Parts: sequence; structure tokens; C-alpha cells
Amino acid sequence: SFAKMWECATCYDEFYDRSDCDEHMDDYDHWRECETCPRKFRSNQACNQHMDNLQHWAPEFECETCTRTFSSQNAANQHMQATGHYENYCRDCDRHFQNENCYRMHMNSKLHRGKGVNCPFCSAGFVTASGASHHLESGACPEAGRWNRDTIHRAIRSLDTNGIITKRQIEWHGDEDVQYEATHAAFDGDFWRCYICQKGFNMVHSLNAHINSPVHKSRIYHCLNKRGQCNKEFVSLAALFSHLESESCGYTRFENVQNVHRRLHDAVQGRRMITGI
Repeated sequence: SFAKMWECATCYDEFYDRSDCDEHMDDYDHWRECETCPRKFRSNQACNQHMDNLQHWAPEFECETCTRTFSSQNAANQHMQATGHYENYCRDCDRHFQNENCYRMHMNSKLHRGKGVNCPFCSAGFVTASGASHHLESGACPEAGRWNRDTIHRAIRSLDTNGIITKRQIEWHGDEDVQYEATHAAFDGDFWRCYICQKGFNMVHSLNAHINSPVHKSRIYHCLNKRGQCNKEFVSLAALFSHLESESCGYTRFENVQNVHRRLHDAVQGRRMITGI
């Protein structure tokens, strides 16, 4: 028959004699310790049984915000919900979001921001500066008949002599006064199709709206974040504001973008040079 072997609780070396095993664990401090109390055990099985019986397993479920740990995920969740310590948690709505971007979009939505950005002409309210800009650039404002993407760009470009947000161009040809209409050649038997991007539309007027929108027009604005070396360019002021509101390049916080919108409007209305935003 085989002789009984004694196994070290840490390195799993085996010994024929128990005293040799104990001496080895003493010398190398290889006794298995309880994760909570100071008791030590010569085997993993004995240690595990002890921690099971006395619930001495060390907490391993961490709070996403503070340093507290818990013995179960349920206990950690209860703590985080009670204290608002979820990493991406809206306490007002009691909602936990998958990541920071989803949480930020929620906090910047109409639910929390309201419609704090007003059209300077008709006073319509918008959640974002990009929404208010699109309202004007698309010619949708009933009180601002002469304002659209082209006239807004002309006004801003004439004041933006340092090229803070507008691209320097040798010559600017306005294209808002030109309206394009699709011919029957654009119909492929199923859809009215844009010849540039091949996107299909069910109705010819939908295709006309598409080809007369800023989608395929020149990128006439650029991001202000020169220090951060953000080289993104945009076809409209609304697109520039949307980029800033996303905080993707770190130039400014969402709540500051509406102030940029207000200062731009004041500069255009007052015909003041744009020296900084």
C-alpha cells in the first residue's frame, strides 16, 4: 500500500511525515490563513470549511465609486443604489447606464436639461445649441426669413477674420440660392437614388430635399480645439456644435456650448469681430 502523504497548503509540496510538512510551512510561512480572522490551517479544505461555517470569506464585490467591498453582488448593488455610487447612475431616475457615454447622453437630454437654448428670433426652445442652429440653418424659423446656412456662414465668416471657426477660403461661392432637382434618370426602377452616395428614396421630393441639404456640401467650419489638435471639419454650424456637445475632443463641457452659441449670435447681431469663443 502507498504511504500517506502530507501536502503543503500553499505550494503543494508533499511530505511523508506530518512534522516535516509542518516544519516546511513554518519555515516558508505556507500555512493557509482564513481571509477574515487570524486562524491558520494546514489544508485548503479545512480553511474553506472554516470560512464557510463562519462566513469568513473576504468581501470581493467592490463599490464602483468608493472603497467599500461586500460579500455579494446583491449587497454591493444595494449599497450603490442607496448612496448613488453606481459609476454611471442617475439617482433622480433610478437608472444605471452601461457606460459613461450613455450616462452623459441621458444627463444632457431634454429630461434633465429642458429646452434651455432659445432661437434668437422666434424664441422657440431647444435642448441643444446644435438644435437651435439647425433650426436657423435649415430656414425653419418663421421669424428669420433671410437666415439659412449660406447667409449665416457669410455673416460669421465676415466677422471671423482670424479663422477661429471658419475655414480660410480663396473664394466663397454661395450655393443656398441654387436649388437642384432630380431628373427621371435618378429613378432606378425601385428608388430615387442620389448619384453621389447612392442612398435611395421612395419619393422624388425626398431625394430633392437630400441633395439640397448640407449633406454633400463643403466643410466650411472647423473645430476650435487647435491646442488639442482636433482637425475635424463640418458642413454646418449645427454639426460643429454637435461635435462640441459630444465632448469627444475635450475642448469644452456640454453646458458651456450654449454660451458659445449665445456669444456667436451676439457677435453676428452686433457685427462685432469674433476674437475668441
